[in-house]
Amino acid sequence: MLISSSTVLANTIVVLGDSISAGHGIEIQQGWVNLLQKKLNTSNKNYRVLNESVSGETTAGGLARINQILDDYKPSILILELGANDGLRGLSPKIMKKNLAEMIKHSQKQGAKVLLLGMRIPPNYGKRYTEMFSAVYLQLKAELNVTLVPFILNDIALMKKLMQKDGLHPNAKAQPLIMDQIFVHLKTLLSHKTE
Repeated sequence: MLISSSTVLANTIVVLGDSISAGHGIEIQQGWVNLLQKKLNTSNKNYRVLNESVSGETTAGGLARINQILDDYKPSILILELGANDGLRGLSPKIMKKNLAEMIKHSQKQGAKVLLLGMRIPPNYGKRYTEMFSAVYLQLKAELNVTLVPFILNDIALMKKLMQKDGLHPNAKAQPLIMDQIFVHLKTLLSHKTE
């Protein structure tokens, strides 16, 4: 997203994610990121939400882009929604954790608060792998003192009426539910009262 530096506000929220945050398979205005902006507009007009999510993004891809994003937007809050594609490709949870940790540290060093969005993956690679994958988010919360949404598709992923036909991406009906789950945790990071 290209915007002039004069339009970047002190209270900028950047979302760095994959297809779930990029709005895969739905109209962009229906996505949870856009719904979050609308929610903030009605409660705290000082925040601008910028979506830097890319479908198919891995934690390695996010790490390659994080410094440029931080330099360009100087966000007060970074919402980090990555890891699902690492898991779906069977990539190392240890490397995934290292990549996420680096993104969190870079963000915190620049003064941004981090909201980490947890994911879970189908059991294709076995119980041990899925448990190691899920544990990464809890470990990062404890080790780096970040706010964590445990699983952004909680009460959504197993509901066919809320998922697209691929079984991986939430549909338009699910987006307000995702936004609500995220906002509950985001509220604690906002510098001004939002209700």
